[in-house]
Amino acid sequence: MAVARKTLGPATPWATTWKPGTARKTTASVRDFTVAKSAQKSGEHLLSVGGSAAHPFADAAIASELRRREQEIEDAFERITFVLRDLAPLQFDEGFADLALSRLSAIGVTAERDWFIADWTKPLDLSAVHARCVSRLFARQVETGSERVRYRNSDEGEPVDTLVERWGFHAVDITACADGRLSGLLGAVLRVPFSIVSARRSYAGAMFPVADALGDWEQVELRRWREAAPEQPDASSKYLKIGVYHFSSVNPQHEGCAAHGSDDNKAVSKLLDRLIEFKGAVRSKHGAESGVALLMVGVDTDTDAIRVHVPDANGRVHADRFVSSADLHGFTASMSKPDAKAAVREAVAKCTGVSSDDAATEGMRWFSGYLLKNNISQVDAVLRKYNGPYPVAGHAEKLIVIGDPIDDVQLRNLAFQAQMTSVEEGAGDLAVGYKILGARCAAENVAVPVLVVRDFDPEIPGDKDAARSAAKRMRIAACRQSTCPVAVEAAVRPVAGGSLQFLTCGNSVSNGLRAAP
Repeated sequence: MAVARKTLGPATPWATTWKPGTARKTTASVRDFTVAKSAQKSGEHLLSVGGSAAHPFADAAIASELRRREQEIEDAFERITFVLRDLAPLQFDEGFADLALSRLSAIGVTAERDWFIADWTKPLDLSAVHARCVSRLFARQVETGSERVRYRNSDEGEPVDTLVERWGFHAVDITACADGRLSGLLGAVLRVPFSIVSARRSYAGAMFPVADALGDWEQVELRRWREAAPEQPDASSKYLKIGVYHFSSVNPQHEGCAAHGSDDNKAVSKLLDRLIEFKGAVRSKHGAESGVALLMVGVDTDTDAIRVHVPDANGRVHADRFVSSADLHGFTASMSKPDAKAAVREAVAKCTGVSSDDAATEGMRWFSGYLLKNNISQVDAVLRKYNGPYPVAGHAEKLIVIGDPIDDVQLRNLAFQAQMTSVEEGAGDLAVGYKILGARCAAENVAVPVLVVRDFDPEIPGDKDAARSAAKRMRIAACRQSTCPVAVEAAVRPVAGGSLQFLTCGNSVSNGLRAAP
């Protein structure tokens, strides 16, 4: 039976031009993926697009909706360039500001009049205006997104929240790399409802601060004790902490994780160490029976396929042992849906090292299977849409988002998003973002759009003012740290979500503009 790998294996390049029915080479036999590194050369796994028949896990309705939303967002951002090009020659005309505001409003961009005050001695910096329009359009996409209401029920019609509780988890905390190719992690790659995620943050290399993660755990557990939500505090359920790294199967030496120098082994080992440190911190601060479970997931940014490092029977996660959805996609393509589900369950049990009816590991195994099944549907959608991997293997993010997380818009390569409470604290993460977007924006002769977002709790007196002050400080600091032309916008919004409330800005460094250093 196929599926659990006992090795990371080399991420081999795509061997052929993808067409339905063609394949690429990987590193293990179709029927034995539990192999030692020394035995890898004994066979090859052929992963095909799947021919004309749909994969048993394929969901045409969801695939169609994701394609529609992607095209809608891409078209919206492209229109900014066309509108600004048309406006550029008119900037010294009478009534230009009103004209610019009207035309941008028509494409969903709420701009400010101050941006369009031009003089023949000082023409508009349309590079900065473009960047600010990108941030404002992103905010508009947040308002109109439907991502929060997707995937609430399983394909059998049962609420996913209920399933996750049944599998023994009262909270799911996800930390991913800030890489923009993971911008669709929840809504496309894993296809999970936002309602099951208690916390979701991104950091360069997925290197989350342990103290912050511990704070998230403490908030969840305090709520259990105070409100018995989502369940009684004496229940035997666990807090599930998931770490997500990424790799590239097309160009592994150059398109892997920038924070780890495209070194896949380093990305995996560092994240695993950080997860273990988090669990250790919970144990040392709150006792050995604090109930934390760990899971690690890798994402191939070229196909959205995932590797699920399913814990063994003792709850230990191993860097060199995982279940690959890419392998499962090919192995189950010609099966009936019930048989394909059974194959996923067997693969997960084999990776765990237990029988498929082992009661002690059942919850984690079913959750892992749920992620794999969802992802196989996404992999099939990607391969069928492009007849292979994504045509753009590298970075193509529209903007950088720092501060508090925004998950309302789920789209690959939308935003490099790094969480931080101050720019000084997150300087390393922001530097990675500037390096990635700086090169791309320089080629297009536009400034890098940066959006600072700080959440506030309306029920806490003074919290909104505090968030506004923090956002202003971060706007100035992000501008001063930049190594490339930037336009930094700042906004706040309620912690429960909603529209972004932008802070007004003028045309100085203190308000977020900086030309090339």
